[in-house]
Amino acid sequence: MLSRTAENLFWLARYTERADSMARLIAMGSRMAMLPSAQPEDDWRSVALASGAQFEGEVPSDVAGIVDNLILSTENPSSIAYCLARARENGRAVRTALTMDLWEALNDGWRYLGGVPRARGVQELPAILDWVRRYTARVFGAIETTLLRGPGYHFLHVGARIERADMTLRLLDVKYYVLLPETEVVGGGHDHSQWISVLYATSARRAFHWSYSGDYSPWKIADFLILNRLFPRSVAYCYTEISEHLDELGRLYGQRHRCHSTASEMVAILEDMEMGEIFQDGLHTFIEDAIARTNRLSGQIQSAYHF
Repeated sequence: MLSRTAENLFWLARYTERADSMARLIAMGSRMAMLPSAQPEDDWRSVALASGAQFEGEVPSDVAGIVDNLILSTENPSSIAYCLARARENGRAVRTALTMDLWEALNDGWRYLGGVPRARGVQELPAILDWVRRYTARVFGAIETTLLRGPGYHFLHVGARIERADMTLRLLDVKYYVLLPETEVVGGGHDHSQWISVLYATSARRAFHWSYSGDYSPWKIADFLILNRLFPRSVAYCYTEISEHLDELGRLYGQRHRCHSTASEMVAILEDMEMGEIFQDGLHTFIEDAIARTNRLSGQIQSAYHF
């Protein structure tokens, strides 16, 4: 496979997953902002900070600013509209490498957000976020059900899992930003509701309940989203998938690179780690380090496969 094709597929998946993840992050912020005793400005600011986006001027602290910057903006690389447009451009560049189902899923409706004014974006925020999640689910469903399991399939999966691991970490980090000025209420009702919001944002509420029988302590929720090896949005699961797909690429091309070692090292770290260690050293510190490792891995993959 040409490196240019690999690059387009890798970023097609990353941008699609980023749009889905951003919708989840904003939905979580919206849920937190509506909680009793919530401070909406702090909640929305925490979403903006955790997104990793760069802003001109002040960080958005209201729903209108979030809609402008993280949903409708065509300039912000983290915005949903930007991500969907870039995913479609990457798909068009490798149209012959895609199945008809995948191309139609990617192409249909991608202009939808271009016709949404800010006022409508604020008023219909839940419906728009729901549309984004259904749109991206259709794209990934087409990947799973129609693509040959060749190099392109593995590059798509590696890109998507890197983005998913990164955003799961950022969703957890919203808790750090929200609770930083009010640590005296950690463990209270508001704190409990915020942790439940993290589960909703990752579609993990039911799976978590099956695993922990309703014990919604912060330690258990963080353990589930970081170390659980069965939940498809956990960091451990994503890294296991990344390592496996990189191993397949190594087998297909007969070469292994630094990215293979980085991924397998992170899998081993997560296997040996316990949540008590993470909370003792600091959840935010762990998240910052894991995000940095994920960014480094992405760069190593691009270097290894020349894109």
